[in-house]
Parts: sequence; structure tokens; C-alpha cells
Amino acid sequence: MSDRVLAVDDVTKVFEEGRQRVEVLKGITMQLAAGEVVALEGPSGSGKTTLLSIVGCILTPTAGEVEVAGARVRRGDEASLREVRRRSIGFVFQQYNLFPALSALENVEYSLNVRGVRGRGARDEAQRVLERVGLGERLHFLPRDLSGGQKQRVAIARALAGRPPVLLADEPTANLDSAAGAQILDLFQELAKAEGRGLLVVTHDPKVRRIADRVVGIADGRLVEPRERAAAA
Repeated sequence: MSDRVLAVDDVTKVFEEGRQRVEVLKGITMQLAAGEVVALEGPSGSGKTTLLSIVGCILTPTAGEVEVAGARVRRGDEASLREVRRRSIGFVFQQYNLFPALSALENVEYSLNVRGVRGRGARDEAQRVLERVGLGERLHFLPRDLSGGQKQRVAIARALAGRPPVLLADEPTANLDSAAGAQILDLFQELAKAEGRGLLVVTHDPKVRRIADRVVGIADGRLVEPRERAAAA
């Protein structure tokens, strides 16, 4: 796949504590292309959060290879992991993870500061992505003054800032009502297609299937046969 932005090849992950050895991932192989939306479904304990942490360069695999935007992830090299996260990955979390004392604009601007973008350039980019997600009139609102859907839009804007090619979302609709969740899913699909981002969504929400190009299941640390995408409601 020439336009791939993420590749996972035969990845295993083993956690050891004392004499206990738990193999959480067992030979995972998958790819994600630019502009593609993939939903990753599985029950609690299936390994999906561990897999998300590995492709997000928070954890490294025990064995196997991970490549993000053409960069091979090197085990044991924390500086390399930080650089890949900074340059190539945007995260959207279930709990939003916004700084309560910072405005929407400042939350996004801070994420750009972490990526090495500062000053007027960071402020202009933060405003651009907030306008892109429909929050141009909420730039100076604190998180406490935003609805759940608006908070998630700030989180998406923060992930988009700096134009990373890979977006990772962990249960992004879990704290939203049905209407807000549907709006967020539509926004995700629009952004992935229009901007050529690869989007991997870890979810329990069957409504995510509506926007997914592929639905991949995981159970007991192994990928199961891809499931057909549900027809749009």
C-alpha cells in the first residue's frame, strides 16, 4: 500500500510481573492508509488499548515492527518515540484531557508549543483548526463553558494541529449523547477524507461503523476476520 501512513507487522506484546507472563498481543499485522477510517472493535481485555498505545508510540512492542508515516519505531529509544509522536500522531481521548484553566484557543496553542510551534504561528494555526471544526465563535471559552460535543471538537482540533498524518481516537463518542456523537463522527469522516489523514478509532460504539471504511475486530490479542461495515442509518 503506497499511501500507507501506519504499518504494524507481526507485533506481540508481553507484560511480565514477577513470575507472571501475560501475552496481550499475539502477532498483530495491519495497515492504515491516508484518508482511511478504520474502526477497531473488541471487548474489554481484548488488547485494543495496548495496540492503540503501541501504534501511538506510548508503548513499544515486545517483538514485531511498527512504522508511522515512513518512520520505523525503535524499541528502547524514548527520544525517537517522542519525535514520532510529536511529528506524526494526533490523539483524541475519551475524557477530552483539556486544561481547565486554558481557553479553547490556548488548549490547542499549547499542543502546538509541545510540537515546537510557538508565537504567532501557533496562535494562527490554533485558530485555523478550531474554525475548521466549527468552533470559530468559541475560541476564548473555557472548557467549563463548553458542551461535551464542543469539548470533543477542541480535542479534535488539538489532534489536528501541526497536521499529523495519523489520528488515533480512543472511544471518542463514549461521553456524548447520540446527537453530539453523530456530529463528531461526521466531522471525523470529513476530516479524514478532505485532509488525507489516516484515522484509527478504538470503540465499543456500533455507530462508528457508519463512517468506517473497514471494521477490524480484536479478541484475545489477535485480529479476527474483518467485519462488514454496517449500512448507514
